[in-house]
Amino acid sequence: MAALSQAAAANSASSLPSRQSGATITVDLSKTYQTIDGFGTSEAFQRAVQMSKLPESEQRKALDLLFSTTKGAGLSILRNGIGSSPDMSSDHMVSIAPKNPGGPTKPLVYQWDGSDNKQLWVAQEAQHTYGVQTIYADAWSAPGYMKTNGNDANGGSLCGVTGASCSSGDWRQAYADYLVRYIQFYQESNVTITHVGFLNEPDLTTSYASMRSNGQQAADFIKVLHPTLEKANLGSQVGIACCDAEGWSSQAGMLSSLRPVDDRLSVVTAHGYTSPPSSPMNTRHRVWLTEAADLNGAWTTAWYGSGGAGEGMTWADNIFRAIVDANCSAYLYWVGVQGGDTNSKMVRIGNGAVQPSKRLWAFGQWSRFVRPGAVRVGSSTSGGASGLKVAAFRNVDGSVAVQLINSAGGAAKVNVRLSGGADAPVAKAWVTDNTREIGDLESSISGGVTSASIPSRSMATILLSSGNSTGIAK
Repeated sequence: MAALSQAAAANSASSLPSRQSGATITVDLSKTYQTIDGFGTSEAFQRAVQMSKLPESEQRKALDLLFSTTKGAGLSILRNGIGSSPDMSSDHMVSIAPKNPGGPTKPLVYQWDGSDNKQLWVAQEAQHTYGVQTIYADAWSAPGYMKTNGNDANGGSLCGVTGASCSSGDWRQAYADYLVRYIQFYQESNVTITHVGFLNEPDLTTSYASMRSNGQQAADFIKVLHPTLEKANLGSQVGIACCDAEGWSSQAGMLSSLRPVDDRLSVVTAHGYTSPPSSPMNTRHRVWLTEAADLNGAWTTAWYGSGGAGEGMTWADNIFRAIVDANCSAYLYWVGVQGGDTNSKMVRIGNGAVQPSKRLWAFGQWSRFVRPGAVRVGSSTSGGASGLKVAAFRNVDGSVAVQLINSAGGAAKVNVRLSGGADAPVAKAWVTDNTREIGDLESSISGGVTSASIPSRSMATILLSSGNSTGIAK
């Protein structure tokens, strides 16, 4: 990093407290781990429709809360649901080809409504207003007429994969064409989809859109989907993701069967319901945790009270374990904005207005500072570190985000330095706790060491930059 000017260093040192005693954190930029793709959410199953019915001012507030790097969480990944249902009754996601064409060799009859359950609007806003670059389109199921049970709900498998023969024939190519056409509809609407998935919780049968698959069956379909993307000139733009299993260990169990298509796979995806991320998966690919939430707890906006499943600090810690212990490259909460009285979302709609939870700000404390393309780097802590978790990341612009979670009942004093004789950086800090949402945190810099006091039961970020880097949050 470039050295601070003497004036900047003097100003930083004189305007803030002097170095404190406490834990010493050393960031080792030479030791690198996984690349981070980002943090995100979904507005599938007509949650985007709910948002679109808000007054315009609340629509903008909702979008800001999700995607703004100055007013909200700064999320950088949007996960769309590719519809498979014949209509939009209840909260179903309507199919782009709802009617059986008469067989797998007949051309699919597409019905594109220019809305896609209002997901297109959210994607356009995310990509063009807020600069979100990663849009993951995932199908919960193929249309019912392509499946063994003739229904997009209640399980069933894709006709034509191993162990799933149908009198109507092999629908693998038709399903691949279907997914490609969805991507093209978005492309024609000036939205770039970067990743496509064709399964969601394939180990679970549900009363809504769902499709069963094991690893071998998933590989059978990838062998068809990959060349179909290539033929449509989408191979270099769209990566194949698989398989969004219900739990981390379930997805890990599918990997051996995916080895024959390893060179055609882009991202391994898993959910955190039946088992959370605990250790790295045995794959060379980046791994995303694409869905997790407190689905049953009563709505809460709390950061920390009793350590409940819906509290913000719980989610700050969940993300830490996924990133640090399991080498996740992305972490997505189930849904961003919706109505109702559970914690399944980060922002609640009620009486025509939106209300953020501290879960949103937990994600923001990560996403605002650890930006897409960041690389996790080494960090070590010595002295006075009880209850303190630390991780460090080097962003593409050269800034270094040091993420700290203090679970102790008292403040933790820290002194942060870069190893290897790196020049003294410019430093700024932010904190989220019971009273603040990514609020300014006082810090000081002296002799290349940044000092701060991390409040009890909080998450803080110390951002180190050269002064020439663009910076992250405002």
